[in-house]
Amino acid sequence: MTETAPRIVGLVPDHIKVRSARIILEALEVQVDVGFHDFEVGVPQRLLVSVEIWLDDVAAPAGDDPALAWNYDVVRKDVERIAAARRYNLQETLAHALFDCIASRCGVRALRIRTSKPDIYASAHGVGVEISSFEGLWPKC
Repeated sequence: MTETAPRIVGLVPDHIKVRSARIILEALEVQVDVGFHDFEVGVPQRLLVSVEIWLDDVAAPAGDDPALAWNYDVVRKDVERIAAARRYNLQETLAHALFDCIASRCGVRALRIRTSKPDIYASAHGVGVEISSFEGLWPKC
């Protein structure tokens, strides 16, 4: 027996319809050879990478079909591959490499990349950079 969710067509008021959809990969931990200080060069360190992808299509994939949805594994593998590809003097350089890769994918309306070194200052959760395809906190709908 297959259960299907009831379809509520026309009952959601227009003023609260879905206007934005995003995929979030939050604080993925990777080991990266990053930094320009002598004690950092050649010594991979923990870096947390967050990716937020605002989607062109805000609708749920038709028929709950995984083939029509974003594959989170692809995003995770992109981050891991680019982080391991070379050494980086700056988090900014890595963030831009990640940005360029993910922004080139079909269906991306807006994008934000955040990197953070969590082990630099004992009194801080981390120190890092953030870049986005929009100004302000959120992209305009």
